[in-house]
Amino acid sequence: MHLLLERPDYQFFLRGADGGSALVNTRRLHTSFIIAPDALREHWPMHTATAMQPADLDDMFALHPELIVLGTGATQVFPPPIVLATCLQRGVGLEVMTNAAAARTYSILAGEGRRIVAAFIFP
Repeated sequence: MHLLLERPDYQFFLRGADGGSALVNTRRLHTSFIIAPDALREHWPMHTATAMQPADLDDMFALHPELIVLGTGATQVFPPPIVLATCLQRGVGLEVMTNAAAARTYSILAGEGRRIVAAFIFP
């Protein structure tokens, strides 16, 4: 069997994530961050989804996503309803899932050329 390493045609890609870290390109990140195919915002000051407020979405909205994928750690934790309502009011989808599932979803949608933004929360 012949295996080839394919590199995506976008700048920032995820190799995987779990409850404690994520591998972005060749770097291991241990703090919360926001990623899009053409942007990486490290040290996002979020430690739990339950503490999120609408203003915490501003950096994501600045990237003009059609969908935001929120990875909430090792388990799925929903943000307050006002956060979900803010996304709906702006016409932006919000999917909440574990970090591992969010990494897979981001990779698939970014590979399809979708306007995706993913945010990963680490305690």
